[in-house]
Amino acid sequence: MPAPPSPVLLESLARLLGPKGFTAEPSEMEPWLVDWRGRYRGAAAAMLSPASAEEAAQAVRLCADEGAALVPQGGNSSMVGGATPDASGNSLLFSLRRMNRIRSLDPEGNIVVCEAGVILSTLHDAALAAGRRFPLTLGAKGSATIGGLVSTNAGGTQVLRFGTMRGLVLGIEAVLPDGSLFEGLAPLKKDNRGYDLKQLLIGAEGTLGIVTAASLKLVPAVAGRAVAWAGVASPEAALALLRHCETLLGDAVEAFELVPKSSLDLVLRHIPGARAPLAEPQPWNVLIEAVSAASGEELHRALSAALERALGLGLAADAALAASEGQAEAFWRLRDGISEAERKDGPAAKHDISVEVAAMPRFMTEAAAAVKRRFPGTRVDAFGHLGDGNVHFNVRAPQAAGAEWLAGAGGAVTSFVHDLVTAAGGSISAEHGIGTMKLTELGRLGDPVRLAAMRAIKQALDPKGMMNPGKLVPPAPAGPGSLAESADPQ
Repeated sequence: MPAPPSPVLLESLARLLGPKGFTAEPSEMEPWLVDWRGRYRGAAAAMLSPASAEEAAQAVRLCADEGAALVPQGGNSSMVGGATPDASGNSLLFSLRRMNRIRSLDPEGNIVVCEAGVILSTLHDAALAAGRRFPLTLGAKGSATIGGLVSTNAGGTQVLRFGTMRGLVLGIEAVLPDGSLFEGLAPLKKDNRGYDLKQLLIGAEGTLGIVTAASLKLVPAVAGRAVAWAGVASPEAALALLRHCETLLGDAVEAFELVPKSSLDLVLRHIPGARAPLAEPQPWNVLIEAVSAASGEELHRALSAALERALGLGLAADAALAASEGQAEAFWRLRDGISEAERKDGPAAKHDISVEVAAMPRFMTEAAAAVKRRFPGTRVDAFGHLGDGNVHFNVRAPQAAGAEWLAGAGGAVTSFVHDLVTAAGGSISAEHGIGTMKLTELGRLGDPVRLAAMRAIKQALDPKGMMNPGKLVPPAPAGPGSLAESADPQ
């Protein structure tokens, strides 16, 4: 457990940051001490909110002298408890929300430089006003911040075409654990000067440093889009439909979301205003979005022709093409409403997993059957980004079970699912990160060589263990001669 910061350190931080940047008032910190899902609640000695990279670096330097623990936080939208301090109250919450400037936006160069506290939807609006767009979006776009998205290597619904955040980050500015400021915002396409610190910081969940700004890639704004909902017989048929659409439409296919009948039924039952998009229920459904910088009318015709051909080939049983923006948004609300509908329906053990794209359809079917055999009465809903090899594999409690089911059987269910994923060569965290929630499972299932390398990198850059302790990096197993046995406690 980290030692509490000294009164001298707290006084120095208060002088440096001023009343807008420093508080130890419990009521002011309270909203930021519980995670987005409400599963984790912590405490903090104080909350630091620097207004610039220079202030952030000075604050970290002061903390480094004592080795005071820092928990970086952006929009507090982590799905795995990655931005919540522990319950000791000894950590300092390091908020980036005041650092919310878009420093520059170059539409000709397709580059924007954002500070860590810029909200994703704000960036979307600014890019659109300049005739460009930032091609990453997710359900929490109204609260998630750029620093958090970089630090978790966020995904979303457009990964199929543009990749994760890692593929969209051109440069990074960050404060390292010793308080030095890494100024790596230059968007160089080629740079062979050794290890890429930028790539180490992306997805590091604040355990190697605090991202204060990022240079990001922009793309041309969408002139037209076409959205469709199709019914298919199986995940295998869905993947075949995706390949069919890619062949005919190329890079225009930007989103391809798989929705089982069970998930759609939950949305229709629990989300007001939801309507079935097809005349007859289908075992599986896909939501397809194609976009273009050219005419939307032309794209609409192209997607319509692709779907007609798919119906003729037996790749789909039925399909509906959105006739308006309103209908397109209604289709997306069906997909985006799944998580809310699940919460309203009852407890579920939720898993953010990935396997090789080609193997995902078979994995979904076989893993769901295995879970149902092992835990009778459970119901499996697997939905999401099929084209990325990433689905949200959620196991719902038996119908008669109450909230206590998750605390009782939930852990065993999760371990079983993660065992199946690992046996298939997949990942137990496709896009949400490790945080606190999956730390033990990563330690149990992670490749020993990879885990040893992670620990070595952490030790080299953060020898005092002050950056987001207890997140992402599992401790080494204790034993004779082990690093865990010989290391000084932090």
